[in-house]
Amino acid sequence: MSAKFFIDTNIFVYTFDNNAPAKKACAIDVVQQAINTGSGVISTQVIQEFLNVATRKFAVPMKLEDSKMYLQQVLNPLCQIYPDLELYEACLEIQDETGYSFYDSLIISAAIKGECEILYTEDLQTGQMVRGVEISNPFSEL
Repeated sequence: MSAKFFIDTNIFVYTFDNNAPAKKACAIDVVQQAINTGSGVISTQVIQEFLNVATRKFAVPMKLEDSKMYLQQVLNPLCQIYPDLELYEACLEIQDETGYSFYDSLIISAAIKGECEILYTEDLQTGQMVRGVEISNPFSEL
């Protein structure tokens, strides 16, 4: 994982999923590689989605102090993409080109803006190339 890569929200969610141990281990590896190498990128959208899921939808919701610590130590250091007009215009074009939802297209747009070669996600078509970004499901080999 030496190339610059974007991490979708679902990867972070799996780092807490004790019901899927293989996916959890793989997700933890992706996030650790992102932090250790500096090659991982996320957007504010990923922060928002993760914190919403973690504090509201986890079987045991993340407590305030734990969510703030995760935000400070993991999410914020990886966040390099912030919304602007260019991001939203690219999102609309990608949505039109691919047929993906607005929010999936926004993730792809953020990966492109971050100059990532790979987008790690479980939600999109693995192997597909969108404007130079390869969509990859890190769990496909499990």
